[in-house]
Amino acid sequence: MKKILIIAGSDSGAGAGIQADIRTVTAFGAYATTAITAVTAQNTSGVRGVENISPDMIGMQVDAVLEDMGADTVKTGMLSTAAAVKTVAAALARHGAHPIVVDPVMVSESGHSLLDPDAVDALTGDLFSLAALVTPNLAEAAVLVGRPVATVDEMKQAARDILDLGPTAVLVKGGHLEGDPVDVLLDDDGYLTLTTDRVPGNGSHGTGCTFASAIASLLALGWNLREAVIEAKAFLTDAIRQGWRAGAGVGQPDQMYGFKPTYRRESSIRVVRSP
Repeated sequence: MKKILIIAGSDSGAGAGIQADIRTVTAFGAYATTAITAVTAQNTSGVRGVENISPDMIGMQVDAVLEDMGADTVKTGMLSTAAAVKTVAAALARHGAHPIVVDPVMVSESGHSLLDPDAVDALTGDLFSLAALVTPNLAEAAVLVGRPVATVDEMKQAARDILDLGPTAVLVKGGHLEGDPVDVLLDDDGYLTLTTDRVPGNGSHGTGCTFASAIASLLALGWNLREAVIEAKAFLTDAIRQGWRAGAGVGQPDQMYGFKPTYRRESSIRVVRSP
C-alpha cells in the first residue's frame, strides 16, 4: 500500500485540514500518515481559535514517520509560522522525501488568517525549492506575486512568477473565478488549462486540501504529474457534486462518494495544452 505523509492542521469540524486529507488519501486506496501542525477550533460557520503545535513537536512527528515508515509522497498544508515552515523544510530535505505537494494554506474559507505574514518568506525561501508542485488559489497566488490575480491570463503569469521561486510545477486554482472554474498548471511542458462546469451546491470547504491530497495520492500510485492533476480535478468536481452540509454554515465535498454503490461519475474536464 502506498503511503502519503500529510503535514497539516486539524479542523475540529472535519471539513478541511488533516481530516479531509485522510479521507481523500483513503478514497484512493492509499495510507495516510500525519504530522499535525496546529489545532483549530472551528465548525462550518468559522474558525474560533488556533493553537499552533511547537516546531520541535512537528519535526519529531515528521522524523518518526519517515525514519520508520517512509513516504511515497508528502503533502503539506497549514504551516502557520516561519519556524514551522523551516522545521518542516529541513526535515524533508534531511530525509530526502519526494515528491512533495505544497498547498500554501493562508486563509480559511471563512476568511480567518492561518499563516503569519513572515511565514510567506519562509515558504518561498525554504519549502518551494523542494516542491514537485505548489497549489495556490487565487488569493494565495496574489500574495505570492504581490498583485491581484483574477483572470486566466493573470493566473498564467502568476504561475510563471511562482515557478521562478523554485518549485518544479505550479497549479493556480481558479475556483473563485467568475463563471466556470479554471485551473492553470505550468510545468516543463508549458501550460495546461483545466475547465469544468461550475457545480451547483455548497461543498466548498476543504476543496483545496482535497485537491492537493488527491494529486499526492495519484503521484504515489505512479501517475505522472499532468495526468494526476487532471484525474484529481475530476475527483474533486465529483466530490463537490456530492457535497453536503454537516452544520448550518458552509458545506463540504464528500471525498468518499466512490464508496456509494449507486454513484456514477458525471464530471468531464476540458483540457487545453499550450506552450
